Amino acid sequence: MELIGLANEIAEAVMNIYSGREGFATRGKEREGRISYETGIGEASKIFKEAQASVDPQSLILTEYAFISQELALCPETDKYSLNSLTGARQSFDDAFMALQVVEDDAGYRQADKTYPHNGNYRISGFPKDAFHVACMAHKTRLQNILRSPGIDPIEKALLEQRLANLGTAQGGYVAKQEKSIIP
Repeated sequence: MELIGLANEIAEAVMNIYSGREGFATRGKEREGRISYETGIGEASKIFKEAQASVDPQSLILTEYAFISQELALCPETDKYSLNSLTGARQSFDDAFMALQVVEDDAGYRQADKTYPHNGNYRISGFPKDAFHVACMAHKTRLQNILRSPGIDPIEKALLEQRLANLGTAQGGYVAKQEKSIIP
């Protein structure tokens, strides 16, 4: 997956989703809104599936980061709950990107591993539950809460489920990186 074009593709997909939602609410624009909405969902689903197929933690969280960043940019200022949630998610993923950089440094990450408790509450598959895992787990909860909301369009529900699956795949790929760094 080409990381450079990823953010632009996601931004376009989210723009279509949001403009489609606006079309739903405008008399006489429902059909165009539905087309834009479905196009955006389709584009986003394709991108998230490609990211999942890569099994690359960086691609997976970059895809999610780009999606939530665009949602944040389009979120109305009056929607405080969404603004707070999206801002928190983006900050968590900023930390996850830093953890991803650190795990690439084998010697450094071995030292970092010593700073995490070895109690199972602080471990995932025996490896540190660091900022990467915390970001994925928190965002999984956000997505699960959205999925519990009544009235979600089935195609949007499928996209949310794909995004949720991607986070699990990202964590699996990240655990492999942790293992490579910690176990010489």
